[in-house]
Amino acid sequence: MTEPGAGPAPGAAPTENERTWGMLSHLGAFAGLVAPLIGNILVPLLIWHSWRDRSPFVGEQALESLNFNISVSLGALVCGVLTLVFIGFLLGTALFVAWLALTLIAAIKASEGVSYRYPFSLRLVK
Repeated sequence: MTEPGAGPAPGAAPTENERTWGMLSHLGAFAGLVAPLIGNILVPLLIWHSWRDRSPFVGEQALESLNFNISVSLGALVCGVLTLVFIGFLLGTALFVAWLALTLIAAIKASEGVSYRYPFSLRLVK
C-alpha cells in the first residue's frame, strides 16, 4: 500500500491532480508578466520545491519550467543590453513570442499527462 500523496508507481500515468500541478508549473510562469524576471522563476521554483519528492511527474515539469524561464530571463537581459544597438527590440519580440508559444504548448502537454522538454533551455538547476 502506498502512503497518501505519494506519486504513482514508475511508468504509471500521472493522476489528475499531478497533471493539474504539472500544467500549473508551466502556466505559473505567466506571473512574470506581473513581476518581470522574478515571477516567472519564483512560481515554478516553489512548485518544484514542494512537489519534487511527492511526484516525479510534477517535479520534472516544474524543473523544466524553472530552467526554461531562467534561460528566457537571461535572454531578456541580453536583449535589454542589445537595445542599445536597436537589434534588441527585434530579438526581444521574437523571444517573447517563443516564450509564450512554448509555455502554452508545455502546459497543454502536461495537462495531457505527457512529459514536455523545452527545446531551447539551459539545464542550470538539476
